[in-house]
Amino acid sequence: MSYRAGDQPNNAFSLNVLNPGEIAATAGTSGVVYGVSDEVKYDPDSRVNTFAHVNHSPEVNRLGVLLCINGTGIQYSWLKNNFAQREMNYPALNDLAMDAPVGSEGLVMLPFGNGAERMLGNQDPGATIRNINFNIHTDAHLVRAAHEGVAFSFQYGMEIMREIGINPSVIRAGMANMFLSPVFRDTLASISGSTIELYDTDGSVGAANGAGIGSGTFGSFQDAFENLNKMLV
Repeated sequence: MSYRAGDQPNNAFSLNVLNPGEIAATAGTSGVVYGVSDEVKYDPDSRVNTFAHVNHSPEVNRLGVLLCINGTGIQYSWLKNNFAQREMNYPALNDLAMDAPVGSEGLVMLPFGNGAERMLGNQDPGATIRNINFNIHTDAHLVRAAHEGVAFSFQYGMEIMREIGINPSVIRAGMANMFLSPVFRDTLASISGSTIELYDTDGSVGAANGAGIGSGTFGSFQDAFENLNKMLV
């Protein structure tokens, strides 16, 4: 065996996130922000996890700090299946979200409906929809509020990471899941102050690259990432 790692380290590896200060993210069923540190970072309240990253060694510390939000894309899936027109796919919903203004005219939707949230101290508050005004709000507002709620949840989690010294200025993600939504990307970039870079890759590519480096197929990390294509900034 030349290599093995979990899904989030593999996702980070696929994005060439290997050095302190670099950040990987994904927004599938659950959402993850994964940062790399050269120092042991821990949260006394265990709202984030710290463990050895794929390039950690006894000589050089490379530690992954992982924040997980259980309710992310699953909220969007629930919304699509229960409120939106059944024939609408996710790209159509992403377009619909752009029909509502920034802030969704006061409508708030928070995604904490997929079990206990570690970043909330293992509380399970359930999802929240607040401030609906039947004279103002439409399905576009609801969809946009879902995007904005997930983005603000990410930002809340990144504030926890900043408390322990992880300061994301650039967030790298695969060209997939909620990162395909301009509303989600723009909201997250605006409130976090971070640049978002999207790449044509995923965790399976990270695992393949790791195996290639471990087996000697790639002579260096640089060789493994020679074909990593940035799709969007």
